[in-house]
Amino acid sequence: MKMGIFLGYSGKKASVPLELIKQAEELGFDSVWTSEAYGSDAVTVATWILANTDKIKAGTCIMQMPARTPAMAAMTAMTLSQLSDNRFIVGLGASGPQVVEGWHGVPYGKPITRTREYVKIMRKIMAREGPVEFDGKLYQMPNHGEGTTGLGKPLKSILQAEPNIPIYNASITPTGLACAAEVGDGVFPIWMNPEKFDVIGQHLEKGFAKAGNGKSLKDFDVAPGVAVVMGDDIDACRLPVKMNMALYIGGMGAKGKNFYTTYATSLGYGEAAEKIQDLYLAGDKEAAVAAVPDALVDEVALIGTEAMIRERAEAWKAAGEKNQVGTMMMHINQPEVMPIIADIFKS
Repeated sequence: MKMGIFLGYSGKKASVPLELIKQAEELGFDSVWTSEAYGSDAVTVATWILANTDKIKAGTCIMQMPARTPAMAAMTAMTLSQLSDNRFIVGLGASGPQVVEGWHGVPYGKPITRTREYVKIMRKIMAREGPVEFDGKLYQMPNHGEGTTGLGKPLKSILQAEPNIPIYNASITPTGLACAAEVGDGVFPIWMNPEKFDVIGQHLEKGFAKAGNGKSLKDFDVAPGVAVVMGDDIDACRLPVKMNMALYIGGMGAKGKNFYTTYATSLGYGEAAEKIQDLYLAGDKEAAVAAVPDALVDEVALIGTEAMIRERAEAWKAAGEKNQVGTMMMHINQPEVMPIIADIFKS
């Protein structure tokens, strides 16, 4: 099992914690992951990281697919991979209707169809086996639809590419997980209980079966986000995790259209998830945070004293041995904790 660092996206001021990243690189962490919503973008930060490191990989969790054409995403991946000695990992996601239609100003459409077509086009481009032609439901290359000149022609990438640049997809829905397993090299579940792997595993198996060729977890990286907060005050350690979970379960989607609320329900916390969402949407964010169960935090995160974290880490190690987790994408903001985590997961 590999160790990764998840950075998220910046607030009002773009920043990259290079000292933390270089510390992770020295300690043997495999990767660092950037993100985007409607502020700082993921690619620029990943580029900055790759330019200032030597060994650690950089990936995007995620690049929003509706914000870029598949060709643009392929060009970006090919360029960064070549400039960084193959240290770039593509991480894609459909985002959500509120961001896609409200921020990017394009229809949300069909996220599963988009993912499948997007990845297929990227792989065609990176393979450079000839000019790219694609006739899908969402993407046509060349495009001869309404408003076009009719002059488009199939093109082959000028840039030589590593054809096996990894492509991961972010998903927690049943159909999204199956699609990721079918067409991708890995998946990002936002949270995961390592003792309830079947919550996602059952859907991955459907995707592997559709992909054929004997594809399985051995050929695929399950890379969940795992918050790490060490300290003696257990409630204080849980608080930042609860704040993040309340934001996603409560506010990242409309009533009945929030993937994170549904996912928390699948983890066994349906009643709590509904309460969190109701409180958050009513404007009582503090109460929504308080409504996040301690047990849920303890299951999906590594929090508390060093002894507590070492004990809980055993469940994650077991999941790694079963190929149920390939990369732990850890949220760590405490530099002093990094060597301890490295020691735990190297041992």
